[in-house]
Amino acid sequence: MTWDSKDIMELRLEFVKFASQEGANRRALCRQYGISPKTGYKWIRRYEQGDTALADRCRRPIHSPSRTAADVEARVVELRQAQPAWGAPKIARRMSDLGCDRTPSPSTVTRILHRHGLISAESSTAALPWQRFEHA
Repeated sequence: MTWDSKDIMELRLEFVKFASQEGANRRALCRQYGISPKTGYKWIRRYEQGDTALADRCRRPIHSPSRTAADVEARVVELRQAQPAWGAPKIARRMSDLGCDRTPSPSTVTRILHRHGLISAESSTAALPWQRFEHA
C-alpha cells in the first residue's frame, strides 16, 4: 500500500481550490483540514490576490521601536573588540563611566554580543557560575 504524502503547500492549494468552488462550505473545509477559519480565509484572500505559492511569510516586525540604536550597538562591539575578556556587566559599566547617554543594561549588551557573534556557545558553557568552597 502506498501512502499519499503531500507537503504543506499542496494541502493549502488543495484547500483553496475546494473553498473557491461555488457553494463550498468554507467553515466545514477548515475543520476538515484542521485549520482555523481565520487562517483559511487568509489563504483564500491571498490566493485571490495572485499568491499561488501560499508559503509562510516572514513574521519579523517592520518596525522595532525599542531596539538598541545602531551607534550604541557599534560602541558595544568596539569595546568588546578592544577588550575581548570583558563581559557584558563590565562593558555596560564602562559605557556608563565614559558618559554614554543611552547606556544599555548588561542583558542587552549580552544580546548585542551574541547577535554580532562575539560570544560563542562554547565560551558560554565554559563560564560556570562561581561556587563556594568550604574547608571540612
